Amino acid sequence: MNRKTLVLSAVIGLLAPVLAGCGDSDGGSDGGDAIVVGTTDQYAATKDAPAPLDPAAAYDIGTWNILRQTIQTLMQIPRGGGAPVPEAASKCGFTDRENQSYRCTLREGLKFANGDPITAEDVKYSIQRTQDIKAASGVYALMGNVDALETNGDSEIIFHLKSSDATFPYKLSTPVAGIVSSKLYPKNKVRDGFEIDGSGPYTFKAEVQDDTIVKATFTRNSNYLGDRKIQNEEVELRSFKDSDAMGKALDSDDVDVMTRAMSPQQVQSMLRSPKDGIQLTELPGLEIRFLGFDTDAPTAKEKAVRQAVAYTIDRGDLISKVYDGMAEPLYSIIPSNVATHTNSFFNKYGDHDLAKAESTLSDAGIDTPVKLTLNYTSDHYGAGTQKEFETLRDQLNGSGLFDVSIKGEEWKTFRPNQIDGDYEVYGMGWFPDFPDPENYIVPFLDTDNTLNSPYTNNTLRGQLIPQSRREADRSAATKTFGRIQDIVADDVPVLPLWQGKTYVASHDDIAGVEWAVNSSAELSLWELRRGSSAPAS
Repeated sequence: MNRKTLVLSAVIGLLAPVLAGCGDSDGGSDGGDAIVVGTTDQYAATKDAPAPLDPAAAYDIGTWNILRQTIQTLMQIPRGGGAPVPEAASKCGFTDRENQSYRCTLREGLKFANGDPITAEDVKYSIQRTQDIKAASGVYALMGNVDALETNGDSEIIFHLKSSDATFPYKLSTPVAGIVSSKLYPKNKVRDGFEIDGSGPYTFKAEVQDDTIVKATFTRNSNYLGDRKIQNEEVELRSFKDSDAMGKALDSDDVDVMTRAMSPQQVQSMLRSPKDGIQLTELPGLEIRFLGFDTDAPTAKEKAVRQAVAYTIDRGDLISKVYDGMAEPLYSIIPSNVATHTNSFFNKYGDHDLAKAESTLSDAGIDTPVKLTLNYTSDHYGAGTQKEFETLRDQLNGSGLFDVSIKGEEWKTFRPNQIDGDYEVYGMGWFPDFPDPENYIVPFLDTDNTLNSPYTNNTLRGQLIPQSRREADRSAATKTFGRIQDIVADDVPVLPLWQGKTYVASHDDIAGVEWAVNSSAELSLWELRRGSSAPAS
């Protein structure tokens, strides 16, 4: 098999990812069949989450990947990255020096997929609906700085912000800011079930079994007006129970592309023994994994306990045993390939210092071993999660300072329980909502955070976070973000573990894969095509 390396240099906001692939991407032929994409993401309607696809409630990477194909936003992150540019809007911009008034003009002739015209009132309705519903996921916090919305005729919408926010254009590119119809989406409650109606590149139809999507069909939206260059007519997204089942489907030609989450074993196998007709694309990832602490819980409320855990964890051992080169140690809540990152946790705790862990507990008068349960989701972050938590348990128990047990649950029960504060210590992953360092801070530490964490630090919330938002030049906020990271390392409301790479496997007659998935694991299904001809520009 011919082996080919694809190198694509791109700047995504403050990021600079490089994509590498192996395999022969020059084969194949044009065809009209639907391109089939596999995923291990699960989309289930439950009592606690009856509306998994409503943009006012959805807040996970898998669901957002469905919404990005179907619900249009005023702004978008352009292909290849960079600052947000208009999408449903024809133009947008701040109208004041304080970055507190933001004005957008809609594209002329904009329509929902059913043909209904879209006006500025629809945009206003969609944002206010998100704010009014206040879903348990906490996704509404992305629009929390919007104080008032004003329309001027059918085409102009003005956002009046409570405080300066240079990142607001990024937030308008996220699915929570998606435009929906007042005819189909009720004002004060979520839309139950699996229907989606928007103005994005595709229409959507779900095949559901036992309240769970098994297949989703995306069909090109003939009424779409925007800058997305759609390379196909139809894409199917099929959900698999695990990565092994997804891999078998790729081998048997039942799927064309295998996205998240491939297992470490699958990736290493493809790297060591490439398969004929299969290409592997690697992206430097922005995914992070961390432990969260309920700082009101009986044991985790003690800062010394959280600090002792930070001293005890051995990230290098964890990665070598579980992720085999697919991840690297992370010593801040902000990844190392995002500007403003500092190694605050390494500076304070080093890596695996048991003597310091013991003295920290002793000085605080805490008896050992400290009893804790580490909770994790068994089906949401990939096949390595259980082994990861087994390794963390063994590290902590091996120190003699802790008595740790672990418990895994499916995401559909884990996430509501985590939001409800049922877990003292829990494992979470994060893909950024938008490429700015703020999005690794605010969702975990600010008011109405997505973790529903009780942790409060007045310096962070009242001073540093607002200060960081005032800087239109994001590099000018480096010192502020450095102080934030040092405070997080000292208080340990969250404990960063590792950041990963993103891998996608595909048949070599499928082109556009390197554009269809980015470093944040966001899907752009419109980029996929059969054959090797150059894409539309």
